[in-house]
Amino acid sequence: MALIMLLLPVGSSLPSGIGGIQNGQDVALQGCSCHGDEPTRSVSVLLDGVPFAWEEGQTYPLTLQVRGGPSVGSGGQDYSAGFSMMVEAGSLAPVDGNTQNYQDNNTRLTHTSTGAGIDNSERIWNLEWTAPSSGEGHIMFYVAGNSVNGGEGNQGDMWNRLAFPVPEAGGGSLIATTMILDGDGNTEPLSEEEVVDLHHMGAKFRAHWLGLLGFASVIATIIFCGFMLRYGLSGHHKGRSNLLQLRIRLERRGDQ
Repeated sequence: MALIMLLLPVGSSLPSGIGGIQNGQDVALQGCSCHGDEPTRSVSVLLDGVPFAWEEGQTYPLTLQVRGGPSVGSGGQDYSAGFSMMVEAGSLAPVDGNTQNYQDNNTRLTHTSTGAGIDNSERIWNLEWTAPSSGEGHIMFYVAGNSVNGGEGNQGDMWNRLAFPVPEAGGGSLIATTMILDGDGNTEPLSEEEVVDLHHMGAKFRAHWLGLLGFASVIATIIFCGFMLRYGLSGHHKGRSNLLQLRIRLERRGDQ
């Protein structure tokens, strides 16, 4: 029996949470490959409350949701969905009994048996991320989410993953947040070198002023052309107008 147990494949789709190394990578990066060889767009991974830029020591409430895939409990068992989340810096913390730190590592978070159950029919988990000390720069977030039917084995289960960077705030207080939605699961996440800060992409407000100047130039050109057409050929226009008026008067009198 011990030999048989050793020969069984190790799966990461556990009701008590998933994480750790799988195929040489963390599950959050690799994805839930035990639920299928490839990610699918039929499953969407959404993370709401993500800051546009993080500030030192700030705590951000986040809401993670998995949408799509098989219907909740369609396989006849008690499990519905799960996730594995990892951050490069800062700390992740559970908010309720549906999430927990994987092996007490505060950079990794996963679901609990309650959070994976059919009672969590909306497949939503609440958590918090506390930003690290300044100087970390861009911080990568990795999330892998699976949607399962709860049946025996992994037949019919689906999964997808999400990866994105959050830049460090350059100064001032930023409170704006956004929702990050997965794209194609086969797309590799951007590296820190590939991420370009918005302030380095152009001429800041000068581009807006140039746009307004171009718009004003178009309006001025239209007005100028209108005046040219109306008054630039005024002599010819006036002559044609007098001839037309004379013809109307003649036709009214019946005088040929």
